[in-house]
Parts: sequence; C-alpha cells; structure tokens
Amino acid sequence: MAHHPTTAFGRLFAAGFGAVKALRPDRPIHPQGAAMNGTLEITGGASGIPFLDTPSSRTVAARLSRSLGLPVRWPDILGLAMRFPTDDGAADLLLASTGWRVPGRFCLTAHRTVGAAALTSLMPYRGPHGPVLIGARTLGPDPGAPGRVKDTATWNLALSWATPLGRWHRFGALHLVPALGPDGAVVDTELRFDPLLSPLPTAGTYGWTRRLREHSYRRARS
Repeated sequence: MAHHPTTAFGRLFAAGFGAVKALRPDRPIHPQGAAMNGTLEITGGASGIPFLDTPSSRTVAARLSRSLGLPVRWPDILGLAMRFPTDDGAADLLLASTGWRVPGRFCLTAHRTVGAAALTSLMPYRGPHGPVLIGARTLGPDPGAPGRVKDTATWNLALSWATPLGRWHRFGALHLVPALGPDGAVVDTELRFDPLLSPLPTAGTYGWTRRLREHSYRRARS
C-alpha cells in the first residue's frame, strides 16, 4: 500500500528527533523551560469551532520554552505549551514563534525574548467551515524568555484565530505568571504536552497534520 507523502516526512522528522534524543534523552527539544500558571479567558468569536466561540474561563498550566536549547542570550525558536481542564479531562494547546502575516505565519522564527514574537499553532485545526489557525501576541510588558523570566513577571496575551490566508480575529486572552520554587526562583515543570493525546475540544485535526506529528510524538513518549 502506498503511503501518503506526509507520512514519509513525518518519519523523516522522527528520525531526526531520535538522533537528538540520543543526546538529550529527557527533553530532545524544548530543553529549557519556565513553568507558568494562569487563566484562559475566552470571550467568543465566529471561528466555527465551538470551544473558541463560546465564552468561558479556565485555569491553565503552561510552559514557555526554547526549542533548540541555544545559549540564553542567543535567539531561539520559542514555544508556549498550555494545558487546561475540559469536560472530558484536559486539553493541550501548543504554539510556536512564527511570523504573523502570510506567508510568515507558516515559518518558525527565532527571538531573544517572547514579547517580540508572534506565537501560532503553525498547523491548522479542522473546523466545520474549514481550517483554523490559533495565534497569540504579547500585551504589555515582555516577560523575557526561559532563563531570563523574572519572578515578578506578569504575561498577558491576546488570543486570535484566522483562516490560513485570512486576517486574525481576537477571541480571548491568556494571563500567566511564573511558577516559583521554595526559594522563590522560577522553576520548570515535569509536564509533557501532547496535542494528539489531549486534543482541543470540538476541534478536528487533518490527517496530514497528524501524520507529520505522530511519529515524533510517539518517539518523545518512548
């Protein structure tokens, strides 16, 4: 049986992921992180995905991370992973630093601090009206980046959705503060985020996005 081309790309990504895991068995990518806690406030919208369109408020456990693990003062691809409770358990949402406009929203970008970065889902969710991207941008003070997040930082983000080629529409906000250890220092978290095992409620996925991701995520869980 012939495999879909995205299956081959997914296996290629997983092979590279496995090589990095041999050097970093605990966290092959996103090795540097800062744990954060806060609130996800959804004001609603018209994305077609009920979870994004229905007003709600939920607690959030999150992790701001540097993807490549480069020295702290160097630019790196930044990631924001978050987990929040749902009626069926919990859901994970992963965002990465990209451009904001087309075509940049489909390209990863490196930054020294997250305040200068746009964060998007990069790959679309499947809604009843077509594909939907999720994005976030910092409002107010820049919290920094892992290794440089202050213990007093407050990070507020505007949340938006867009079709792949369309403009962004705001649907909510995210409010985060760093998690602190007994000594008052910013700490990391042991949480592992996986949007395939803990999908966004009421949002579907496309087969090609799952094929690109599943082998790498399976390797990460092994």
